[in-house]
Amino acid sequence: MKFGRMKAQRRNRVMLVCLILLSTGAAVAFALLALNQNINLFYTPTQIVAGKAPENKLIRAGGMVVAGSLVRSGTGLDLRFIISDLRAAEVEVRYAGILPDLFREGQGVIAHGKLQDDGVFYAEEILAKHDENYMPPELLQEESQPE
Repeated sequence: MKFGRMKAQRRNRVMLVCLILLSTGAAVAFALLALNQNINLFYTPTQIVAGKAPENKLIRAGGMVVAGSLVRSGTGLDLRFIISDLRAAEVEVRYAGILPDLFREGQGVIAHGKLQDDGVFYAEEILAKHDENYMPPELLQEESQPE
């Protein structure tokens, strides 16, 4: 068996295969890195109180808004409320912005934001949940009016 120089055509094929494998590996690595940075894990109040939620990292916290816990500031759009998972765990949420139309006490919400060192969740976005029988308020009013 002779071990000598590789023919030019064979060398070009090996280089092409190596280049394809390298570029495919890099593309997969970049895609996984981008997906990992955009993952927002969901935590319940029980998990947050137990210390399982990371601090100062974007996460989603969900639960029911405790009745009577909504406090609006006198000026601006700042407000705070408490969410609970209907067990003993409760987490205070602070938010500055306009709330969704479906937001109300006793209703389920998902807050997207960061849990701070003091145990308060500072939300950047609030999503109000509804049940499977949801009907937009506009349609509900139209149905209740007699013709």
